Amino acid sequence: MLDRIRTGYHAARRIGQTSFALQKSGWRWLRHRDTPLPELARDTAEALGSTYIKLGQLIASSPSLFPHDYVEAFQSCLDQTTPLPFATIEKVLKQELGTRLSRHFRDIDPTPLASASIAQVHAARLASGEDIVIKVQKPGVEDILATDFQFMHLSAALLEKLSKHIPESSITDMVDEIRNGMLEECDFKREAENIALYRRFLDSNNITQVTVPTVYPSASSKRVLSMERFYGTALSNTAAVHQLSANPEQALIDALNTWFLSLTQCQIYHADLHAGNVMMLNDGRIGFIDFGIVGRISPETWASLLALIASVPAKDFHAIATAMAGIGATNRVVNISALAKDLEQLYQQFENDDSNNDFLNTITLQISNIGRKYGIRFPREFTLLLKQFLYFDRYIKLLSPDLDIFDDERIFLHKT
Repeated sequence: MLDRIRTGYHAARRIGQTSFALQKSGWRWLRHRDTPLPELARDTAEALGSTYIKLGQLIASSPSLFPHDYVEAFQSCLDQTTPLPFATIEKVLKQELGTRLSRHFRDIDPTPLASASIAQVHAARLASGEDIVIKVQKPGVEDILATDFQFMHLSAALLEKLSKHIPESSITDMVDEIRNGMLEECDFKREAENIALYRRFLDSNNITQVTVPTVYPSASSKRVLSMERFYGTALSNTAAVHQLSANPEQALIDALNTWFLSLTQCQIYHADLHAGNVMMLNDGRIGFIDFGIVGRISPETWASLLALIASVPAKDFHAIATAMAGIGATNRVVNISALAKDLEQLYQQFENDDSNNDFLNTITLQISNIGRKYGIRFPREFTLLLKQFLYFDRYIKLLSPDLDIFDDERIFLHKT
């Protein structure tokens, strides 16, 4: 009974906070109608906190699903959020691991290495002496997510009922899919299992050039994850990468091949390989970190993806168009010839264009827009896969501009 009262209180309080923030944004728009709506939406998301910052990150990294001006406006949600005081983080640690933290840790740096919407990361040293990082979930995040998504589900259902142009369940299904993904990301035990699963995949295939951090279960829980600390640099720091590896191009090819092999040889694949989650380690290996977001590929998507990959090097746009139609969901006959022509024009547009600094987002958005023109809606798993390919393409282009990941025989995808 007390739990239900407490839950109801937190839900009512959160709905009140949401309403206040929305009213504040509404008044701001009425006073300054020249404020761009994407900017207003971003500021509102940041004011609302965890759930909406996470949604902002989704918008910022999913140009295939959202308009370009919103993708641009929400880029700031990818940056580090305001950290919580260490006293708050320490309280969570004691709740999860016991009041005597010295049983687990020799010391913890109170200044965070990173702070995101769901968790905060601190450097530490285990009682046994190993250097680690501790990922600590911020207080109340899971309850806030549950309340916010219940509100959004009801709002989406109402919108679908009121609008004749929105297919029934299309928005609510998307909201529920995002909710399930975010709540899964809150379960650090599941993330630890993902890391262990990927470790077994690496070991069973004798892969040593790519690694994942060791997890320390005795100092971990559902809300705390203690992991080996990796020392190195982000792949986007080309000067540092060249200092750490005699052949960074081959190191990246090895990482790409490992990731590609995981699509069929592992139950999961890493689905968030932005620069902060892939490191060139001091010993020259590639480290994959943060397995909160993982993907699983269906046989149908895999078959169409292989057809797409085989068509790209040959610039066979008709075959590329056919594969795209196979990957995406559509309720009408696709004009393959017209789609192929549009894809060829897109290729010619970007082939010799070195001025586009946001190639990843732009090309993904353009492909999605072309698909939408022909009634093709790509599943989320395809968007995740495409983004990981393009992340690798970006890293390799930074280090070796002449290398094409779709046209190099050293890359595993050509042997599949």
